[in-house]
Amino acid sequence: MASATKEKFTKQEKSWILYDWANSVYATNIMAAIFPIYFTAVCGGDTSGMQWWGYGTSLATLIVAVLAPILGSLGDYKGMKKKFFTFFMLIGVFCTLIMAIFDNWQMLLVGYVLSYIGFAGSCLFYDSFLTDVTTRERMDKVSAWGYAMGYIGGSTIPFLISIGILLAMGMDNPTAVKLVVVLTSVWWGLFSIPMMRNVHQKYYLDGKPQHMASAAFTNVGRTLRSIVKNKGLFFYLIAYFCYIDGVGTVIHMSTSYGSTLGLDTVGMILALLVTQIVAMPCSILFGRLAKKLGAVRMIGIAIGVYFLICVVGFYMGYIIEVDEQAIGTAQILFWMMAFLVGTVQGGIQALSRSYFSRLVPPDKSNEYFGFFDIFGKFATVVGPFLVAVVTGATGRSSVGILSLLVLFAVGGLLLFLGREPMKQAEAAAEQARRAAGEK
Repeated sequence: MASATKEKFTKQEKSWILYDWANSVYATNIMAAIFPIYFTAVCGGDTSGMQWWGYGTSLATLIVAVLAPILGSLGDYKGMKKKFFTFFMLIGVFCTLIMAIFDNWQMLLVGYVLSYIGFAGSCLFYDSFLTDVTTRERMDKVSAWGYAMGYIGGSTIPFLISIGILLAMGMDNPTAVKLVVVLTSVWWGLFSIPMMRNVHQKYYLDGKPQHMASAAFTNVGRTLRSIVKNKGLFFYLIAYFCYIDGVGTVIHMSTSYGSTLGLDTVGMILALLVTQIVAMPCSILFGRLAKKLGAVRMIGIAIGVYFLICVVGFYMGYIIEVDEQAIGTAQILFWMMAFLVGTVQGGIQALSRSYFSRLVPPDKSNEYFGFFDIFGKFATVVGPFLVAVVTGATGRSSVGILSLLVLFAVGGLLLFLGREPMKQAEAAAEQARRAAGEK
């Protein structure tokens, strides 16, 4: 693949990257920023809205996590990866669109659960396509650019358009929210076209359709045993589970923590917008530095920055606990924390994805990514629980945030201890790639 070694992106690489641009609008508008507020309002504005939203998110996440290994195994067969990707993507786009039709919270919740399943399912197959669209040497760069374009495409441009619609028509106007939902669906579907047209499955397993389902269950068991036996892969997945749990907890609990401390809501939203803007160039920078310093080392540096983020978060809460008049200083510290998150959030996610791609056999990438998806989905479980328990035991939310250092410490330690086994796993995967026909 001589063309893939050039500095310029190939058509397949560009098309793959563009899907991050396409789907990130869903993560921003539907999962995080706008639709949850609208859903809570439709439910009556009380705690029941938050509860049902939590139930719906948990249900959708659980369904995808449980099905991921089976779907991944089926996707490794010839021609199946693209079919599954397209199916889940269309489910996500369509169910997002129909959410603009209904006004009762029950149907909105059903639409959200189905659209989230479509979103998460498409991302599973999208991630596994990384081994098909590029070479081992370019995986870090391509993956990093995917996240970078996602921050622009999903977290900035359409998000700002959506805010403009809400400001122009009224923040409490249901029609404005419906237009935002339509915008999300159209943006996602439109920019998914290059992925569907230009990205193709290069590595696959041969098999007859009638035997695929039964073979999938056998393959899942075999893959799980292979992961346990492969010390490098096993070390990495456990490390990934720990540190990505910490990353996810910081993402999901930052505004909740700030609200608990009494920080200004508008100020926090603007600070999080800064996070998205900063994350774009920093994701690209991480990809470039990984080429010089190595992906594992850059992941370790990101973990170190998250150590600093947790310390800043602790101090931000501590000064308010000591002196309630220090709210202004705490607000500044929140902005500092948001900036720091932006410097590493995209980078650590992108390199985690690309490095995992280098550890797995290319013709079974989907099956292995099914387990990778499980670890990612079930992460952000331990962290929030740890924060809640420590906060309850000490009566101080600042100490609860500080407890996340445990997750980052364990993840970083496992990366350090697993260096040699991971190098061996990477070499074995590269040998398998060459045996599969890459030149």
